[in-house]
Amino acid sequence: MIRDELDLDGRPNLNLASFVGTYMEKEAEALMVENLSKNMSDADEYPAMMDLHQRCVSILSHLWNVQKGEKAIGTATTGSSEAIQLGGLAMKRRWQEKRMKDGKDTSKPNIIMGSNAQVALEKFARYFEVEARILDVSAESSYRLDPKKVKENIDENTIGIFVILGSTYTGHYEPVSEIHELLDEHEKKTGQDIPIHVDAASGGFIAPFTHAKAGGPDWDFKLPRVKSINTSGHKFGLVYAGVGWIIWRDESYLPKHLVFELHYLGGTEESYTLNFSRPGAQIIAQYYNLIHLGFEGYRAIMENALANARLLSKSLEATGWYRCVSDIHRPKGQTEFKKGEFHEGKEGETSADYNAGLPVVAFTLTDEFKQQYPHVKQVSISNLLRAKQYIIPSKSPSPSLSPSAY
Repeated sequence: MIRDELDLDGRPNLNLASFVGTYMEKEAEALMVENLSKNMSDADEYPAMMDLHQRCVSILSHLWNVQKGEKAIGTATTGSSEAIQLGGLAMKRRWQEKRMKDGKDTSKPNIIMGSNAQVALEKFARYFEVEARILDVSAESSYRLDPKKVKENIDENTIGIFVILGSTYTGHYEPVSEIHELLDEHEKKTGQDIPIHVDAASGGFIAPFTHAKAGGPDWDFKLPRVKSINTSGHKFGLVYAGVGWIIWRDESYLPKHLVFELHYLGGTEESYTLNFSRPGAQIIAQYYNLIHLGFEGYRAIMENALANARLLSKSLEATGWYRCVSDIHRPKGQTEFKKGEFHEGKEGETSADYNAGLPVVAFTLTDEFKQQYPHVKQVSISNLLRAKQYIIPSKSPSPSLSPSAY
């Protein structure tokens, strides 16, 4: 009876809106089934699983270039949403501790993010009483956080900046290094030391592996202001839903006040997650992917995903009906849509020949099409595709833009 009812769900292979993994190899699935009962909160009962967990943290911290002499610390979470709350909380707590030490007011914290931010970033601000300064994105800023607006909105109450490595709307990487430089300049003038948390929910498993990297200067722990990074194992980490990761570059950036020491499950355990009991099978599956695929395996998959996205992007624009807002299919350095222009792929090319970004295709109707067929609404195309079971949402990367406007 339940199976019949679930037949009404969408088909994962036709859901082009989700970032969440819906396929794993049978060996990984078998490992998950064998370990469904394991609880990540019980280190005393499951020490071998906890060892795999620590190996994952170590692998990711080195993948993101933790610096020599630093002792990275991190944990698996139920997803990037929980990880972002933890990264934000650590920034808030460090800001409060410094303000209290200096005898200053701690009642008006604020955090900076772009209007393209995923809802989890806004949730952090609302749930933990931090003013969210949401800066509008535009075509001029490539639908990403605008460094000029960041400069205009930071002050002594800014606990940090959420910088997104891979927008869920358009796939663009935000300019972490550029924002880092302006914060350096700001500190020289004001003495205010503002940290960065990189929301690499998607890009954390793409930028390190692809030839295009993050499309420019550093984005990870090579930059001193980047104190913490999160990613989703269940997105491009290629695991089923239920696992994210948060890593601080050094244990000194995780305030002791946020760490709880627990004894009642048999041994002594430190906990600094919002959830307590949570599934351990996904952590095991993450470790399986990391050692089974390795660096070259992840690179092959991500390069292939980007090649597929480029092909779809070019095909859509070749119709003359659509222009792509995403620009991973355009030669490196070219971001503007030019009608009738088509860049044919070359033998042996890689993502490094194109703009860096997520394998995301965001497209809209061309201005010419809108003028010729004003009665055709973008949402209607989405609805017609839905009738054929394809899920392609019609949405906007900014509140100031309607889906049909961008």
